[in-house]
Amino acid sequence: MKITPFSANCGATVEDFQLASMTDDELANLRQAFTQHGLLFFRNQELSPEEHLHFARRFGSIVVNKFFKTTKEHPEIAEVRKEKTQQTNIGGGWHADHSYDDEPAMGSILVARVLPKTGGNTHFANLYAAYEALPSSMQERLAAMRAIHSNKHLYGENGLYRLTDLADQLGGMDRVGDATHPVVITHPESGRKALYVNPGHTVQFEDWGFDESRELLEELYAHVTQPEFTCSFNWLPGSVTFWDNRCSWHIADNDYQGQMRLMHRITLAGSALNAA
Repeated sequence: MKITPFSANCGATVEDFQLASMTDDELANLRQAFTQHGLLFFRNQELSPEEHLHFARRFGSIVVNKFFKTTKEHPEIAEVRKEKTQQTNIGGGWHADHSYDDEPAMGSILVARVLPKTGGNTHFANLYAAYEALPSSMQERLAAMRAIHSNKHLYGENGLYRLTDLADQLGGMDRVGDATHPVVITHPESGRKALYVNPGHTVQFEDWGFDESRELLEELYAHVTQPEFTCSFNWLPGSVTFWDNRCSWHIADNDYQGQMRLMHRITLAGSALNAA
């Protein structure tokens, strides 16, 4: 197994390794790499849906997404699908998966199944590096703050996705809700501090007004999305990504109109987050 940084502050590539035949020692090394980098990229993987599930279960407990349709054979595998005729893509804005849950998802494992000829990259951001680069005055300001995360504006009855051509792929309108988390968390495995807000699901700060919240949130979002904290992954057949939702964001490009893109995603359960 060879592990090398993907970019200066964003992810690592794992080579000379097959997820489908991982040994116990390789699993231990992979856990260490995942804790260190929070984002891993794999190429040339031969990973069937059954092997996808087997790898996920070796790493943690699976949590089923509330809103995405799943594969017929495996209800624990969510489909991230865009048909040739659709204009809107799932995940087309910066976000962290499941931050709207009281116990946000630990990780997401995404496997390429059908890819467009060009386009469809996924971009990632490192929330460790972004937090560490904040001025000390901003770090102190954020230390005791909490923020409200929600999915209602996306998946609720009048949510954004419900008004698009993705509506027939979604379910679970009766399961929308909110959760409140610290703005700066101590990561439960690495012990590092990370900024924990995201554009997709963070609505406002606790005990703050909406407009006041937006002003500071937009300042933080602009900071995180600077090039030094982000990277872009181009999908090829056999590609897999594994990211930590507690210290990263991601966004999927929607630049392949008229082509199909199908990914299989398994989400791993996390735990309640503690303030730094």
